[in-house]
Formats: sequence, structure tokens, C-alpha cells
Amino acid sequence: MDVLFDHCRTERIGLPETVFCQGKPLETLTRLMREQAAPGATPLLFTRLFPDIFEALPADARDLVDYHPLSKTALGGTLPQRERGRVAVVSAGTCDGPVAHEAARTLAYLGIQHTIYEDSGVAGVWRLASRLEAINTHDVIIVVAGMDAALATVLGGLTPKPVVAVPTSVGYGVAEGGRAALHAMLSSCAPGVCVLNIDNGYGAACAAARIIGAICG
Repeated sequence: MDVLFDHCRTERIGLPETVFCQGKPLETLTRLMREQAAPGATPLLFTRLFPDIFEALPADARDLVDYHPLSKTALGGTLPQRERGRVAVVSAGTCDGPVAHEAARTLAYLGIQHTIYEDSGVAGVWRLASRLEAINTHDVIIVVAGMDAALATVLGGLTPKPVVAVPTSVGYGVAEGGRAALHAMLSSCAPGVCVLNIDNGYGAACAAARIIGAICG
């Protein structure tokens, strides 16, 4: 399978090419890692790289990247750290960890300073209240929540900072694999909350990076 890299993407939009691994053959992933994650190569992010697939790769390819099983991401290096701009990644529960950490790992790859605030769901609203001052020191806030996704509306009503919300597929029955969370975030009464696709932590980090680029240069 041939892969044609979009090498000019950074010049066009300020964000580099990323490898979405889900569904790609092992031989393609192996070749990409050997070619694109070798020492001296341009840093590259691999997303949706499930642990069983990563373990099936040859050892020499695995050794070229920094793998994080919870987020299902692999880093073939990181971009230079930006001097300005910080992002808070706030998740409702530890079950939202895979998506929250996908966002955090993408921010790390992009060289953007960030802090993760996990288990901040509004079923115990004191957890969010105790962290709000620290969260508000950041320039952009990513909110990751499943079930009823109330965290996005609550936090959207408590901060003046840009909020990028990510619904997750966490929840029973009528949560419908994240559709209830998506609909709740889309119909939020907190004005100006931006909503990404279900489980799309990578996309949320990229949205935050665009905002950081616009407000911090």
C-alpha cells in the first residue's frame, strides 16, 4: 500500500501530517515507522495504534517510537516546544482517559505546553471547583466527557477561555456510544463551546493548536 505524505501541510495550515493507523496493514505501518521515525527524520505522530497491533510490529520498528498504550499513540519525536500558549485538558472521569490522553499526546507532539486534569466530572462538582483557578490560567481548554457530558456546559459557563469539547463513547444504554454526549454538547446552553467528533482527542488538540497559533503567534 503506497502512502503519499502531505509534506506541505505545515506550510498551509500550521499542522503537520499524522498517521492514522487503524485499518492500515502491518507492513505499511512497519515501513512508515522505519522510514519516518528513524533518527534524524521529521517528527511524526501515529494515532489509533492499538496495543495488539503495536505488539505485532517488528521490534526494530517499535524501538523507533515512544508508545503510549492508553492513548494508542506513538511518537516518532516531537516538534520544538512553543514558548507561548498553554492548554488544559479536563476530563470528566478516568474512563475518558484514552481520549484525554490522545489529546495530551498530540499536544506534546506539537510542542504545546499542557496540563491534564482528570476525574473532574460534575457528579462531584467540588472536584472541578477546586481546580478552576488553575484551569483558567491556560489559554485554551479541552473538555473530554461521556455519558451526559454536562462538564462541557458547566465549564463553558465558568471560563472566558476558548472551550473545545470532545464527547466520548463512555456510558450505558441510551448513551449510544457517545451520541448522547455529542448531542448534549451540541445543544449546550453555554455560548461558544466548540464540539468535536466522538472520541476525537486528536482533532481537539489540533483545534486547540490552531487557536494557540492565532492568539499567541
